Amino acid sequence: MRIVKETNIDFMSGSFVAGLLSAGLILAGVISMVMNGGPKLSIDFKGGTMVAVNFTEPVDINEIRSAMTNVSLDGQNFDFSKEEIKHFGDESNVAIRLASLKNEPPQFSQRVADKIAEVYPELVPKDRKDYILSMEKVGPKVGAELSGDAVLAIFSALALILAYISIRFEFKYAVGAIAALTHDVMITLGVFSLLGYEISLAVIAAFLTIVGYSLNDTIVIFDRVRENVKGLKSANFRSVINQSINESLSRTIVTSVTTFLVVLILFLVGGEVIHSFAFAMIVGVIVGTYSSIFVASPVVIKMAKEN
Repeated sequence: MRIVKETNIDFMSGSFVAGLLSAGLILAGVISMVMNGGPKLSIDFKGGTMVAVNFTEPVDINEIRSAMTNVSLDGQNFDFSKEEIKHFGDESNVAIRLASLKNEPPQFSQRVADKIAEVYPELVPKDRKDYILSMEKVGPKVGAELSGDAVLAIFSALALILAYISIRFEFKYAVGAIAALTHDVMITLGVFSLLGYEISLAVIAAFLTIVGYSLNDTIVIFDRVRENVKGLKSANFRSVINQSINESLSRTIVTSVTTFLVVLILFLVGGEVIHSFAFAMIVGVIVGTYSSIFVASPVVIKMAKEN
């Protein structure tokens, strides 16, 4: 299926402007992360407790936050008003995320849920099983291990990709692909930091999926470049790159649009659990398609000139 036929767009003429755009987005993300002390990590990585409850009618999140200002548990007073307290799904559902405590009281999650129930006792479902939707707890040591494993997974994937493309194509193509993948992950991470979204295990899974998606798009273009290099020996390498992108453009558009529509639907109606994963994929599909053309290809051209 070819949506776009016989185009002759000079994509590489816009590589400088694209480079400035990418640099600006990455810089904004890095500044945001520096100002915030790094990415906003979920309890999956930093450890803590998450309690989600359900009321029979919508509730005011500000009243719940005020009630959590002074919580007394076993003679200890806690101020949970500055913790993350938010609606999810609709305004009758409330989730609170609490960082790990050194001297955590017994049955801490249950007692936090009971404290929230005291704010709107008349709106608590008659069956308590319908009130508490979920309770999650991750210890700080487990969170630290998960953080290390997540970073290792991403770097291992990039290293294996570098080795594979170096063997399958040439080293310059491998460098271009890694540059594009690093670009995609950095921009997605920066967008999450700018918008205050948490990095969870689901988001790490999305990052690895983005790496695979972007790589697939890049490989299709590189494969066409390799074929055209053999058939167009008299043409310069820049022209070969442009022609290869134009020849792959229809396939790129079809793949990107169909993938984008799927993850957009997941984002809109998939629910709170998959919300962050779907958002990361939306950003990743857009950035991954862009980087295959305006990051990977210019890097290959530059390395070819140096050789």
